Amino acid sequence: MSDQNNKTPPNIARLFIPEIKTLLEAKKFSGVKTILSEIPSIDIAERWHEFSEKEKQLIFKMLAADLAVEVFEFLEFEEQSFLLNNLDNQEVSNVLNEMSTDDRADLFKDLPPEVIKKFFRLMKKEEVEDVRELMTYEEGTAGAIMNTDFAELKREMSARAAILKLQDSLSFDHDLDITSNFVTDADGKLLGVVQLPDLMKSPPDMLIKNIMENVEFIKVDEYTPEEDAAQIFKRYDLNIAPVINKSNELVGIITVDDIVDVMEQEATEDFEKIAAVLPVEEPYMEADFFKLVWKRSFWLVLLVVFESMSACILKMNHLAINNMLALTFFVPVLIAMGGNAGTQSATIIIRSLAVGDIGVKDFLKVVFRESLLGVCMGLILAVVGSVIVSLMENNWHLSLAVGISMGVTVILAATLGAGLPIIFRKFKLDPALMSGPLIATIVDIVGLIIYFKVAQLILPILP
Repeated sequence: MSDQNNKTPPNIARLFIPEIKTLLEAKKFSGVKTILSEIPSIDIAERWHEFSEKEKQLIFKMLAADLAVEVFEFLEFEEQSFLLNNLDNQEVSNVLNEMSTDDRADLFKDLPPEVIKKFFRLMKKEEVEDVRELMTYEEGTAGAIMNTDFAELKREMSARAAILKLQDSLSFDHDLDITSNFVTDADGKLLGVVQLPDLMKSPPDMLIKNIMENVEFIKVDEYTPEEDAAQIFKRYDLNIAPVINKSNELVGIITVDDIVDVMEQEATEDFEKIAAVLPVEEPYMEADFFKLVWKRSFWLVLLVVFESMSACILKMNHLAINNMLALTFFVPVLIAMGGNAGTQSATIIIRSLAVGDIGVKDFLKVVFRESLLGVCMGLILAVVGSVIVSLMENNWHLSLAVGISMGVTVILAATLGAGLPIIFRKFKLDPALMSGPLIATIVDIVGLIIYFKVAQLILPILP
C-alpha cells in the first residue's frame, strides 16, 4: 500500500460524502471522479460503509486503477467479497493481479475453495503461484505476512545496471519499495543489502558487492513467529527486513507497516486475554452481539466455577465464622488486596515477556525479585491492615491474624503473578492467558485458606 499524505486531516472522506451522493444521484460522474482522486484511499475505505450497495459499485468503478487497489486492500473482508461478487471478470482480474502479495494471500485464506478456483482462472499464472505459496504458511509466522514483491539485485551487477533494473521494476509496480534492496548470489542466497542513497552515490561501474552492507544477523526465517519478527524490527530499528528459507534463499520481505499491524493485533489480543475475554477479530461496533456474549461469558463461567471453591472454603470454616462473625468483615479486603497484587505482577511480567525484556531463562531472577517486592508490600499492607482492624474491632488477636494473612497473601500473589506467565511461556502457551481475573481467582482461594489457618492459630476461641 502506498503511503498517504500525513498532513491530510483524518477521515476527510466524510466531509465529501453528502456531495458525492448528490453527484451520483445527478449522474455527474466526472465530479465524483475528481473528488475521489483527492481523498486518501484509507479515508475512502473507512467511510465505505456509508454508501449503498449500488453506490459502492459505481464509486469503485470510478476510482483510478491504483487507487482502486489501495481502497480494496483497506476494506473489511465482507466488503471485499461484495465487490468481487459484483464486479465483472476484467475488473476482478485487475484488482487481484495488482494487490500486494501479502494482502492477497490474507484475502484468499478466507475464501471458499470453489471461489478460489474461480478467481485463480482470472489471475496471471505467476500471481496464482505466489498465492498458493503464501497460503502454505501457518498463520502467525513471518512467511504468512511477508510480501514477495521486492527488488532483488545480484552481487556482480554494476551500479548502473542495478539502477536500470530498479527503474524497470518500478514501471511494473509503482508502489515497490526500493529504499532498501537485497542482494543475492546466482542461487538466490541472501548476501547483503544496498541502500538507495548509497547506490545513487556510487560510480556507475562499481559492483554491487562493493556497495552492499552485510545482513548476516538482520534477517528473518520464514517460520519465525511474527511476534519474534516484530522484536527484530524493534531491536534494529528496521523499516524492512528480508525473509529467508532454511537454505538462506531470499523468499520475501517484511515491511514496518506489516509489523505495526502485527503489534496492534498482538496488543489487542493480550489486553483481551488479560481482561478474561476471548479474542474478538472484528471492530467492537461491527462484532455480532451474540458472539460478544459468548466471547465474554466463556471466561466468566470458568471463573465462577473456580471462584465457587472460595464458597466451599467459607462453608468448611463455618464453625469459626459462627464463633467470630467479625472474621467475615475482612474477607473482601483480604482477597481484594491479594488479587490486586497478583494482577500487578502478572500484568508487568506479561508485558515484559511480550516486548522481550525478559525470557524463560530469567524465571528464577524474576520470581526472586517479585517475591522481594511482595515481602516489602506485604509488610506495609500487614501493618496497615492490622491498624484498620484494631480501630474497627479493638481486638488485637484479630488484627494480628488479618495483618499476617494479608502480608502472606500479598507475598504469595506477587510470586504467583510473576511465575505463572513465565511457566506458560515455557510450555508454549500464551502468557496472557494467565490473566488478571484468573490470577485474582487463584489468589482468592489460596488467600482464604491462609486466612483461616492463621486465624485458627492466633485466635484461641476458634476450633
